[in-house]
Amino acid sequence: MFRTHTCGELSPKNLNENVSLCGWVQTIRDKGFMIWIDLRDRYGITQLVFDEERSSKELQEQARTLGREFVIRIEGKVIERSSKNPKIPTGEIEILVEKLTILNESQLPPFTIEDETDGGEELRMKFRYLDIRRNPVKNKLIFRHEIAQKVRNYLSNEGFIEIETPVLIKSTPEGARDFVVPSRMNPGQFYALPQSPQTFKQLLMVGGMDKYFQIVKCFRDEDLRADRQPEFTQIDCEMAFAEQEDILNIFEGMTKMLLKDITGKDFQNFPRMTFAEAMKKYGNDKPDTRFGMQFAELNDLVKGKDFKIFDDAELVVGINVENGAEFTRKQIDELTDWVKRPQIGASGMVWIKFQNDGILTSSVNKFYSEEDLKKIGEKFGAKAGDLMFIMSGETQKVRTQLSALRMELGNKLGLRKPNEFAPLWIVDFPLLEWNEETARFHAMHHPFTSPKTEDIPLLETHPENARANAYDLVLNGNEIGGGSIRIFNETLQSKMFDLLGFSKEEAENQFGFLMNAFKFGAPPHGGLAFGLDRLVAILDGNEVIRDYIAFPKNNSGRDVMIDAPSEIGKEQLDELNINLKL
Repeated sequence: MFRTHTCGELSPKNLNENVSLCGWVQTIRDKGFMIWIDLRDRYGITQLVFDEERSSKELQEQARTLGREFVIRIEGKVIERSSKNPKIPTGEIEILVEKLTILNESQLPPFTIEDETDGGEELRMKFRYLDIRRNPVKNKLIFRHEIAQKVRNYLSNEGFIEIETPVLIKSTPEGARDFVVPSRMNPGQFYALPQSPQTFKQLLMVGGMDKYFQIVKCFRDEDLRADRQPEFTQIDCEMAFAEQEDILNIFEGMTKMLLKDITGKDFQNFPRMTFAEAMKKYGNDKPDTRFGMQFAELNDLVKGKDFKIFDDAELVVGINVENGAEFTRKQIDELTDWVKRPQIGASGMVWIKFQNDGILTSSVNKFYSEEDLKKIGEKFGAKAGDLMFIMSGETQKVRTQLSALRMELGNKLGLRKPNEFAPLWIVDFPLLEWNEETARFHAMHHPFTSPKTEDIPLLETHPENARANAYDLVLNGNEIGGGSIRIFNETLQSKMFDLLGFSKEEAENQFGFLMNAFKFGAPPHGGLAFGLDRLVAILDGNEVIRDYIAFPKNNSGRDVMIDAPSEIGKEQLDELNINLKL
């Protein structure tokens, strides 16, 4: 055996045992008469000792040839450590080395393999295999594994079957851009990498596999953010003979299980909020409900006072910051500049301070009396010491801008606590959304989402008012999962394609296989997909998913470690019948 134990498991119960360990050299401390080496593997660190009384000169000299990150194997005896280290599990023992074998030497790493490293992000991504040796990254990957295993066990116990679906599929026009793969055997034709296994899991329902799941790679050619990568992993699920309530219960149960495992607490039934209510109260469809600052709409109180900015606005809306009256004018100005940035796009904002002495003052005292300000304060439920921020403009734009301000304040004031969890369901999404640029409807979720049964007649008269039988699971201001009850009727699916602007030929060309399947006894079905990368990050108290992926891409979608994407040779391009004109 290469090793009898790992570097994280030995303790005083192993005293006087002869053991063999393997790992990487973390640090070397040479005092002349004694050499200590910290040996590391993924399980922990064990201290090795060589001394002039008990170790041969040859062995001591061999130890002095070691460098950081050398891969070694040692044999020796477990002895009690004289200077104990309570910070590590093996801190009461050390190994008196009797034999040392260098398995591989190492160049000096470009950054320190420590919890707090001196390596910048780009450098660490280039040498990701070294970064993975560090505890912060290693532990995140292990945490991801543990969550995935718990999910598999839960779904298997609920009767779900894990089934793989194809990776080389057909490109579809809806959703984000596809990554495409040229076919050598079919010149001029291309596969697409799946954005999700959506149509295949629906076909599995037609095939009678009434409970399916898959932890699956998906691909979207879109701009990147901290919580987005070009390739990502979904926990993809589908159920037949199920209604919305059945699906919400199953996956709420799974999320409760994960949350209890992490926090040790039982979670009550998750709150539910309609899309319309979420937009009105929080300005977005994935609100962080760990803190307040719900929106207050003020049109009835602020219009008609000769303040043109409010008088001309479609919506005047604000939030109340408890104890915010302590903000200095400089801090308020900084927040005003923040919302004026192009990323937010606001023209400015109004503030009202409710002073501790009960007097209200504002940036618009010229237009509003103290009595006016008191009525506004009452609308907010404000009290002495609070600060109100008010914005105005087109309804959807100003809600989005105020939502961004609310989240920024939540971060600044420490209200978004990573060890607190606030899950909720968002339901009753619009089925369709109108796109001014394309002058047609687009599916809010995807073309296979069923409308609410009671809203089906609206498809003929006012399709913009139809609600989707769709739902998102939100955790701490992030969508961690979403799904819907699917259309399983060929006539209704054809109507949906019509509304989305597909011609009969386009619908047949893109989705004829699914429409044909519906002719052979498709059951009612629905499903949900969790973003595993995001779910794992949030459960671990983070929102950046990169460190939970073994080999992530950078913000330009590049793998800087293997230098991909890269050019391919002319011979290969010719085989694929691709003529590049750059």
